[in-house]
This record gives sequence, structure tokens and C-alpha cells, in this order.
Amino acid sequence: MPLETPARIVSVLATRGYNADREAVTLLANADDPARAIERALEAAPDDAIKLSADHVESVLAESDGRPDPSTAATETTDSDSGSPTNPTEPGATTADTTDPDPSVSSGTNPTTSSESGSAVPPETEGSSDAVGAAESAAATATDRRTTTGSVATGERSIDTDLHDVEIEGDMTGQSTGTGEYSDFVAVFRDRYERLSRQLRGRINHRPTNTLSSMAGGSEAAIVGMVSDIRSTASGHWLIELEDTNGVYPCLVMKDRDTAEQVDELLHDEVIAVEGTLSDDNSDGDGILFVDDLYFPEIPRTHQPSTADREVSAALVSDVHVGSQEFMADAWTRFADWLHTEEAERVEYLLIAGDMVEGVGVYPDQDEELDIVDIYDQYREFSEFLKEVPGDMEIVMIPGNHDAVRLAEPQPGFDEELRDIMSAHDCRITSNPSTVTVEGVSVLMYHGVSLDEVIAELPDEKANYDEPHKAMYQLLKKRHVAPQFGGHTRLAPEERDYLVIEETPDVFHAGHVHKFGYGKYHNVLTINSGCWQAQTAFQESVNIDPDCAMAPIVDLDTLDLTIRKFA
Repeated sequence: MPLETPARIVSVLATRGYNADREAVTLLANADDPARAIERALEAAPDDAIKLSADHVESVLAESDGRPDPSTAATETTDSDSGSPTNPTEPGATTADTTDPDPSVSSGTNPTTSSESGSAVPPETEGSSDAVGAAESAAATATDRRTTTGSVATGERSIDTDLHDVEIEGDMTGQSTGTGEYSDFVAVFRDRYERLSRQLRGRINHRPTNTLSSMAGGSEAAIVGMVSDIRSTASGHWLIELEDTNGVYPCLVMKDRDTAEQVDELLHDEVIAVEGTLSDDNSDGDGILFVDDLYFPEIPRTHQPSTADREVSAALVSDVHVGSQEFMADAWTRFADWLHTEEAERVEYLLIAGDMVEGVGVYPDQDEELDIVDIYDQYREFSEFLKEVPGDMEIVMIPGNHDAVRLAEPQPGFDEELRDIMSAHDCRITSNPSTVTVEGVSVLMYHGVSLDEVIAELPDEKANYDEPHKAMYQLLKKRHVAPQFGGHTRLAPEERDYLVIEETPDVFHAGHVHKFGYGKYHNVLTINSGCWQAQTAFQESVNIDPDCAMAPIVDLDTLDLTIRKFA
């Protein structure tokens, strides 16, 4: 019996508003005419039933074909652990290649190539479209009622949800204190400086800016400061003004020094450290620091990621965009159906990095590209698609710039009205960004709006849309997900800067740019998961060619990465 058959049965039952025991699903799948068996089972079901039992299905099948009473009839032999038929096969599916030679991407072992490389190809396998063909056909003639109570029958899956372990850090939902006053901005920048400077002071002998002017010219000195200004001189050198809590001091990077290449990576308002030599006229009050070395807060190269204690995986997706005319509903259904199969049994977590819906008024003439024009109806429809996912999966979601929350970052989680609408699976909803620790593996989830600014400001070889993970590397290097203030990324002043990457994550997951990319930066698995929306007219006008319907699957026990394609 093909593995897709139980998934098809589950999908058809869900569209009719029913769950079923795993054994009941197996019995229906093994019937001579599964479609007819489903109809008979539903016709004979009690009016108040929402879940079909194995006894009920066995009884219906016995009545229809004259088989013995279910109390004496023998049922099909199943695997004692998973409840799946013995020796199942899945025609048409491609086995993921686990012998990929680049362990820096697809393995939890020490990399044999540069850890910054994202060029190797991880194991890939097509999402099976055959699994849903019959289900879609049957669903088309069924009512549009979907199950809203109880756990979703999982066909071939056999999950012990008691083992699930999720912890969330950095959730600022309900904690916003900013009023937009000047003092709020001072507070957030002071917090950023203090926390990031702690990452740097161990590497240099830091001197406050107000003490440098009293030092003799030619002295060696070092500063930890926030980049206040960057400009080139008439001679082609770089003048960087660094600000700490005591003042501002000019630092000169000579164009012929190796450090000059690092200047290309600088953004305003990020915190760095420099060390060098004070100019001879320093004591006259016109001093300057000639920079020999420049340091970013950085991810330690010695970082060793944590892993789960058992074989378990997480699917990382983002930018679903329900409500858009270009939302890829069929691809999402193929993804959800695959999650119901035994092959996906290890995938117990689903992490969604923002943009559940298309939203309203996000970009010019967006209303012409909407399939659903009411924002609340968009979330209701998203909730319906979320119900296709197995009920035993743990789901964590953060908002994005298309979602109905404030645009300024950090973005609080959805309000109670939207949470009630998206109540399927009892999803964990947290703010953007947040760190979600899944069975010991810390995943930094950030929607990714600042990636636009990083890509616009930095050279193409450092950050570009075709390799979005490289822009994410820059955020890790700077230890801040949105360092530049006053640009396209809207930042909200809070007492605490929730955008600082204080602890090194094991996985960094983002979206927003609708491009797929992955790699490892200092042993941090970095993934931009693409989208579930085909190219819109607006995207075409700005030359965005999206990467659609991909689901990166991370094995949490090894941090191996497999990419599933569903379109």
C-alpha cells in the first residue's frame, strides 16, 4: 500500500469535518473501494461523532461485504511502533541523499570546507503531488467543513507529544514601554551600546572617549563605540566617528590598510571596536585615532551548537501570504499532506517566520492583487490551511511586515482577536524577533525586513538577494538584527533593545525577501526559507523572482538540512 494513501484518506476526512484513529485510516485505505468505504463510514457515523474509530469502520466494512463480525475478524498486520502496514513503499518519491560531501551545510559534523560557504547543495527531494490528487478530487465534491476540535488524525505518524519541549526567550508582547519621547531613544541606544560593548571589551583595552584627549600623541589606544558617521576624505581614506556614553572621537582608516575592506561592511548605529595609534597633535584637542584593527561583536569561531537528545526534526517556513491571488494553495496542501506520512514522522515542529497573510495596503495597488480583501478574512483562511497540518505538531509563529501588527520592530505577537482566529493547534505566538529553543536547539526567528537595507548598503559580494543568507551573516557578525536606525526599517524605541543578538543561536531562521538561501556562519546554521507566493505584478515590476514552496527540514539531533520542494 503506498504511503500516500493514508494521507489521502486523512485529507478527505478532514474536509468532511472528521478525524479518525490510525487503525481506522488503515482499514479505509485497504478497502477495495476506499472512496465508497469512506462514504459508508460517514453515513453510518453518529450525528455527534467527530472521530471515526477502528471498531466503527470495521463494523461498516463487515456489513458492506459480508465479512465476519469485527470481534472475530483479523485486521491487517501493522508495525507495532508506528501503526503502519509492513514493508510500505512510496512510488515516485526520491530518497534524500545523506552522503552530501559538504557537512558544513547538511551535517552536524565539523566542516571540511569554509563554514561561510553556502554554495553546496543539500539533500533535496520533490514533494509528492500524487499523494493529494485523489484527495483534492474528493474534497471538491465535499462540504467545506473542516475539523476544529480534537487532534488531527495523523495516518502513518505516531508522535508522543509529551516529549515536545519549546522555550521562548525575548518575547516582548505586552511589554512595550516606548512612547516616542527623546528619552526612549536614548534608553534603547544606551542599552544596545552597553550590551554589545560587553562582547568587545574583552578583546581590547577600551578607553572612554573623554579620556583620549589627555593622552600623549603617538600613544596606543582603543575605543568601543557606536558608528555615528562614515565618510571618505579627499585622499580616499575613511573617517569614522565613534560614539560612546561620554562623547564622540574621530578614527581614520587608511585606504592602503587591510582594515579598509571592513569599512565596506559598516552600517550606521552598529557597535564596533577599533585600536590603533593617536596622532601626534592629540593633546592639542585636534587628535585622531589612526586605526590598525577593527572588530565586530561577532559570533565566536569556537561556537559549538547544541543538538536534541532524540531523532526529531523541524520544518522552517515563512511568507505564506494567504489572501494573495498568488498564494500557492495547492503546494501548501501537498506540504501538509506530506507531513501526514510516515516519512515525515520525525517532523514534529513547524516554525513560521512571519507574513501569514498578504495584508492590506502594504504596497501600491496591492488591492488589485488580493483574492481576499478583508484582513480578518485572510487570517480565517490562513487558519483553515493551518488545520491541514497534523494536529500533533508544535507550531511557533512570529509576525512579519504584511501581518496586522505594528510595522516598527520589535513587533509584538498577534493580538487576542487574531489569536482566537488562528486557534488551530494552539500555536505558540511570539514577537519578531524571538529566540525559540526547541529540544535544546536555539533558533533565532526574525522575519527579515532589515535584510533589504543590508543588501542596499553593502557590496554585492557581501549581501545580495540571490544569496540572502549572506546578508544574514552580516547580522550575526554585528550581533543585531536591524542595526541601522532611520532608514527603511522602522524601529521602535523601548527601554531594552530587543534586536540585540546577545546569545549565540544554533540556527538563524528568516524570510521576507522571498529568496531561498542557506549556509553556516561560524557554525550557526543560517536559513532563509523563501515563500509560498508566486510572483506578483508588483514583484515583477521591481525584478523580484521568488523562490517558492520550499520547506527546509532541520534534523535537530544532527543539524543536518534537507530541502523539500512542493512545486
